[in-house]
Order: sequence, then C-alpha cells, then structure tokens
Amino acid sequence: MNGDEQLLRGRVYGHDHDDPDPGPRPGQTYAHLIGGPLDGLLLDVTGWTPKEMDSGAALPTELGQFPGGRALYGPGPDEPRLAGPGVTCRFYHCGDSP
Repeated sequence: MNGDEQLLRGRVYGHDHDDPDPGPRPGQTYAHLIGGPLDGLLLDVTGWTPKEMDSGAALPTELGQFPGGRALYGPGPDEPRLAGPGVTCRFYHCGDSP
C-alpha cells in the first residue's frame, strides 16, 4: 500500500486529508468504494434516489489513470442496499475517464 492509499483508508470522499475528523458522520448514508484509485473511501450518498444509486458516480480525482479525470464507480449487479444511515452498499470501480 503506498502513501496515497494509506491517506484514503477510513475517510469520506471529498473530506480534506487535513480534516481532524475525515470519517463518516452520524446520520449520513455511505457507499463503500471498492477497487480503483479511491479504494477504501466512503462516498456520502445521503438523499440519493434509487435511480441515482443505480447510475453510480464519476468522482474527480488526481489518483486515477487520468490525473484530473474521474474514477467511475457503480453498484454491482444485485448488490444489496440497506435502508438508513451508515454504510449501506458498495460501489465498485468500473473504469477511469479523462
């Protein structure tokens, strides 16, 4: 695991690495990002509709195949989603985009 990967573990995507509390917040809903450059991060999906959840996310990152591009994540087929706060599902890396 390189230094960039160690910085990401247990953090919420979009929280600054200098944030004194970069972890999940009570009452929020998260997808756990699996694989790719953002592996191990949590994505806040609080308030996302089922359609938005099905579409996944294109997340800006400097860590992917295209620095300054986007890492693409989406739910796996038949991936269970729990209701309520906490980590309720997983989004899997499915590619990178410039």
